[in-house]
Amino acid sequence: MLIGIISDTHDRLPTVHAAMKVFVERGVDVVLHAGDFVAPFAAKILVGEGSPYVQGVPLHCIYGNNDGERAGLKKVLPMVQDGPWRGELGGKVIAMAHWIKWFKAGETDGADVVISGHTHEIVVERRDGVLYLNPGECCGWLTGRCTVALLETESLEVEIVELAG
Repeated sequence: MLIGIISDTHDRLPTVHAAMKVFVERGVDVVLHAGDFVAPFAAKILVGEGSPYVQGVPLHCIYGNNDGERAGLKKVLPMVQDGPWRGELGGKVIAMAHWIKWFKAGETDGADVVISGHTHEIVVERRDGVLYLNPGECCGWLTGRCTVALLETESLEVEIVELAG
């Protein structure tokens, strides 16, 4: 299973469009968004009316610390929730929170993959048999790099994809 992972889009529409285009071109089976959409108008690119992208592809997403308009986001993304999100995808247990420090004791126990965002910095690190992954920032506002990640669940191989900003 191929998972598209995105975080910290922060309303930067061109890079959100670029990310979704990559996900479609690469044939992702599911998309995970680790928070900080910011506004509903940007979130519509993911699943909103007329979105040319991930129609029919499951989306799992959580709020970040900059998602202040939660009611509006919930209307656009009915599946959005407070983190952490936990699920099994491609035979792997995945735990996702916007910020790694937001996981409480035990919430990552048994996870094969732990996903976070918030810092805007790419992390692909294996610790004690667990893959820790931060796709970096889709928006590019802090680091100047607009990135998303592709995760192949069978091999747990990660590809960081640079987007045109």
